[in-house]
Amino acid sequence: MSRGIKARIAAFLVLSAVGIVYIAGSYLGLVDRVLGRGITVHATLPQSGGLFEGSEVTYRGVKIGRVSAMSASADGVDLTLALQDGTKLPEDSPMYVHNLSAVGEQYLDFEPADEHGPYAASGYTFHGGSDSLPVDEGDLLVELDEFVSSVDKDNLKTVVRELGTMFNDTGRPLQHLLDSGSAFVREASEHTADTIRLLDRGKRVLATQQGQGENIRTLARDLHDLTAALAAGDDDLEHVLNDTPGAAREVDSLLEELEPTLPVLLGNAVSVNQVVVSNLAGVEQLLVTYPRVIASGFTGTPGDGYGHVNMQLDYRVPPCTEGYLPRSEWRPPSDLTDAPIYPAQCTSGPPYVMRGPRYSPDGGGNASPGRVYRSAYDPGSGIVSGAVDARGNPVRFVDQGNLSILGGDAWKWLLVGPVTSR
Repeated sequence: MSRGIKARIAAFLVLSAVGIVYIAGSYLGLVDRVLGRGITVHATLPQSGGLFEGSEVTYRGVKIGRVSAMSASADGVDLTLALQDGTKLPEDSPMYVHNLSAVGEQYLDFEPADEHGPYAASGYTFHGGSDSLPVDEGDLLVELDEFVSSVDKDNLKTVVRELGTMFNDTGRPLQHLLDSGSAFVREASEHTADTIRLLDRGKRVLATQQGQGENIRTLARDLHDLTAALAAGDDDLEHVLNDTPGAAREVDSLLEELEPTLPVLLGNAVSVNQVVVSNLAGVEQLLVTYPRVIASGFTGTPGDGYGHVNMQLDYRVPPCTEGYLPRSEWRPPSDLTDAPIYPAQCTSGPPYVMRGPRYSPDGGGNASPGRVYRSAYDPGSGIVSGAVDARGNPVRFVDQGNLSILGGDAWKWLLVGPVTSR
């Protein structure tokens, strides 16, 4: 072996030894101690939770150091944590003991709410509580055993048997359900924006349904009553449906036969209705006051010596023709085409239409010369506006009450009642 080869082998051994020592020192923290690097902080826990010297310390799952020392105390366990140099760990960070795998290998993880300071410096102490520790396996097994023991064995057998009956021969449908669910989730993931929009709108729709819950229940209840009534009247409804086509044909034939005269009748009815509406106040007064006048008077046959109240319609004045379309320009009833509206109104003077709108009082209740007053009756007070008696008092129509209490003297009230004022 030549001198050069020996020198290379010696250099390799020296470098390997230095590398091994450096790696071991770095793992054990000797390099950081010698060079004065790193941050040393402390932590307290009610129990170790399975931690040991050398356990990893992580920051949201990222390794930042290890547990360099552990010691028991009166309140639990004190931990010394050797953190990497430059680690910025917020002082309000909660810490938790987690399991790295199912067989254990616990580690200490810090999970701060944010990344804002102040940050822990060397010598700072973190404090953890019972919520920082994992569930003890022994306690978990004991509680699981108590839960299983609390279940009635006969009922459990029934549940297992029913589950077996429910899932019997359902392998293919379940597989199809799972496959369809996977396809649905995959399709929703490919259209995330549309899915989010659908969920937002669905929430709005459900909120609306919840707000209208009472109305929906009322609608369902009324719909149930309606369907129940239809079911109870099924025979009558069937007769109606069977007879309706024939009745519709008969009505259609009737309308076709009345086609020349029915429009004229309806047109005249419209005209009469317009006249009634124009004089609605007078019609209302007539319908209210005339029964009162008749009820206040004493009735009998002619020649009995008593007064009588009646109404006579004087037809001595012929109808007004001035202001209307001449007879020569009238259209036959069979002409159904549209024509210009003719402004028909009576343009003749007295004695025509003396009670018409031309002689009604103005808006202030003042009648012009040649006009007569049109009174209005107030059912609440019984006063007829615009009408006064001989003494200037307003005329009132009031209910005379039950006259049967007067006994044999009731006939006297029939004589004096109409001429008294109250």
